[in-house]
Amino acid sequence: MSELPVLGAEDQRVLGSLMEKQATVPASYPLTANALRTACNQASNRDPVVEYDQATVEQTARSLRDRELVRIVWVDTGRRTLKYHQILDERLGLEADERALLTVLLLRGEQAPGELRTRTERLHTFADRSDVEACLRRMAARPEPLVRELERRVGQHDRRWVHLLGPVPEAAAQVAAETVDRDAVIADGTDARDARVRSSYDAVATTYADQLVDELDGLPFETWLLDRVVAHAAGRPVVEVGSGPGHVTAYLADHGADATGIDFSPEMVAEARRRFPDRTFEVGDLRRLGRPPTSSGWSAVLAWYSLIHLAASELADAVAALVRPLDPGGWLVLGLHAGAEIRHVDSFFGQEVDLDFVLYDAASVVGAVEAAGLVDVEWYLRGPIATRQETTQRLYVVARTA
Repeated sequence: MSELPVLGAEDQRVLGSLMEKQATVPASYPLTANALRTACNQASNRDPVVEYDQATVEQTARSLRDRELVRIVWVDTGRRTLKYHQILDERLGLEADERALLTVLLLRGEQAPGELRTRTERLHTFADRSDVEACLRRMAARPEPLVRELERRVGQHDRRWVHLLGPVPEAAAQVAAETVDRDAVIADGTDARDARVRSSYDAVATTYADQLVDELDGLPFETWLLDRVVAHAAGRPVVEVGSGPGHVTAYLADHGADATGIDFSPEMVAEARRRFPDRTFEVGDLRRLGRPPTSSGWSAVLAWYSLIHLAASELADAVAALVRPLDPGGWLVLGLHAGAEIRHVDSFFGQEVDLDFVLYDAASVVGAVEAAGLVDVEWYLRGPIATRQETTQRLYVVARTA
């Protein structure tokens, strides 16, 4: 081609959906108009999620046919039915790996190489992240480049890539998230922030433990998630980083896990040891998590509300540090407050403190998890429980090592 096609948002969604389904459900391809509409509007693997009506889908497909990017064919099996078949990959002369990456970029907009590797698993197998980057650079080096690497934004660990077949709108959530300067919490340096966090939790340790040590009794979703961790671990070592007064670690151990708790606050560790003397608790930093002394790696690492004081620029490195000591197939389980703000408190459990709570949107956390190479990512958003005087949504993310 001498010139790349310029695709609007609806063109991108229709072509991306056709390319995806051609690879993932070949027995049902080409797609009927109804199937194409369903593919465009599905809630998974799409950003943004849309709600196109049938007329919009058919009109877009006809326009793409007129531009020789889609073929509309008659299928004579059973009732004669019109079906839609994309030929964008033929027009662009795409290799299999290029086709997979372009499909996901059309469906989800700008993404980092780690995200792209995870999201193309059903379309093409990339051996590792470097394979993805090599393919992207090949696509960018064409006489008519297909993709472009974006400048790294504040708080992002990796540069992201975008296709060049038309404008890619930013998701509203991402735009909102970027208005919050989450790096403000380390304006005077990470050491100063760490000192504030440690001294604040040391000051409230006893009262905090009194208030929260039995909290799991009223949290059925959280206990369901912890029970899944216990079943997955099957007696192998599990660690909770940011274990606080120790009740979550104790729950895991009481239900059969070989559980250890690690916390940044010496006073919190002292409270945990006092309340659960037959369990293991240590002072430590989640950013320097080691392997268990009796195994090659942890079967699960839980960061249960322990990332909530980190700046945006620290998030990806912290997640990567938690992933490194996991065994193959090991789980990472994160719990956070969800949102797009920083909440400062100077009084906490009746004590004077100096704490900033950093709220993250799901996309940022999931992106950091995927960038660390984890797969089968699940995430859950739970609303605040009024009887507990909660004021934030709670975000839980579960993923495993490949």
